[in-house]
Amino acid sequence: MRSWRDQAKCRGLDPEIFFPDPEIEEDASEAITICLECRVQEVCLEHALARREKEGVWGGATVKERRRIIRRRRRSA
Repeated sequence: MRSWRDQAKCRGLDPEIFFPDPEIEEDASEAITICLECRVQEVCLEHALARREKEGVWGGATVKERRRIIRRRRRSA
């Protein structure tokens, strides 16, 4: 069985796309566009949230967006 990483749309692309300057949100737009078309986007995002990834775009979410998601989930738990 293939892992979600094997099915990711970003597989084989330049990793730099997914690790833009965190201070410039517009730099993440290319990565987010790729993620939004990916069949494993949700799994990727959950992976990043569970591991508290502190860099990059995962599942279409920047570091700041992932922090917001985590805070929102904590409040509703």
